[in-house]
Amino acid sequence: MLTERARQVAALVAVSLVVAAATPAQDAAKAKKNPLLKLAEPWPDAEKLRERREDAQARDLFRSRDPLSFTLSADFKAVNKDRDPDSTKRFPGVLSLVGEDGQPRSIPVSLRTRGHSRLVRNCTVVPLQVDFPKGEVKGTAFEKQESLKLVTHCQDSREYEQYVLKEHLTYRLLNLLTPRSFRTRLARVTYLDSTSDKTPVARPAMFLESEGDLARRLEGRIAELPRALFADLDSDALTLMMLFEYMIGNTDHSIYSLHNLRLVQNPARVLLPVPYDFDYSGLVNAPYAIPARLINLKTVLERMYRGPCRTLDELQPFVTTFRAKKDELMAEVDSIPGLDSDSRRQAKAYLKSFYTTIENRKALRSEVIDVCSKNKLGT
Repeated sequence: MLTERARQVAALVAVSLVVAAATPAQDAAKAKKNPLLKLAEPWPDAEKLRERREDAQARDLFRSRDPLSFTLSADFKAVNKDRDPDSTKRFPGVLSLVGEDGQPRSIPVSLRTRGHSRLVRNCTVVPLQVDFPKGEVKGTAFEKQESLKLVTHCQDSREYEQYVLKEHLTYRLLNLLTPRSFRTRLARVTYLDSTSDKTPVARPAMFLESEGDLARRLEGRIAELPRALFADLDSDALTLMMLFEYMIGNTDHSIYSLHNLRLVQNPARVLLPVPYDFDYSGLVNAPYAIPARLINLKTVLERMYRGPCRTLDELQPFVTTFRAKKDELMAEVDSIPGLDSDSRRQAKAYLKSFYTTIENRKALRSEVIDVCSKNKLGT
């Protein structure tokens, strides 16, 4: 049975189709940008969806857990000056690595800055989008990749290297809980400034799976549908995601504004929420991280459940899932290369405090169920 919101979306899609059909040729580009038109597109058959899923799942870049070593050359002085979130500037660069045949390869790439808080005020080393030219990546780990987000080390210090590794850990934890999650690949990047004599420096970084491949793996498509409500989304996927956000102590997300999450629509027209950007979580505990506005928390180390309100019985299947994965999640902390002993200890202690709550019915009721009913936060 359709929700009122679903009926509204269906009506808007119908109107959009009529408008698009009547749009003059010179306005066709604007019509194509209408996100509702995407929701009305016909779906491929089941066999084609399966082929797409298997192809995306098999991407070379995300099949290995070993850090990928390469050198990235560019005018980083100019790159790091571009702090406008709406910037369209492109900077030429060269990515050098060893190909699958063991021979050195150099790939001409295009770099652009991206992000918001990390870009504008928190980082001296900006986050990057790396665009790859077609025909230049065959025989490398980047085969079939077109554009990828690269999470950089933000500041030139060992401390900040650990935050990259802990955010990678966070993605890995979600991967263990559900395939409805972005995959990541650690990298060891040597940054070579093409305009200076500075000694090249190697730092950890992290590639994030493209949105297109995420959607193909889920046999769906990205849905640009802001102002979504809990009732619009798949109930099970939403509850698991929100319990995960509670586990890692992250309040920096919003379904309503599509902040730090993407929606994937499947052929049944079901919307699946997929979160990303976890540097404001308590598990990562970056020094610049603060709780979301309008939430009465002093630090990101405090937790607040922001999902749909559930009864104890309704939450139990999800609690069972998390409990069944406890040993795997804890072991994952030890599997991240480069994570130092203090970071491992802190991460394990933080995860254990989550389990202390969910493994006690009284604590679960007090910290999750009652808090949810009282605050009615969520979007």
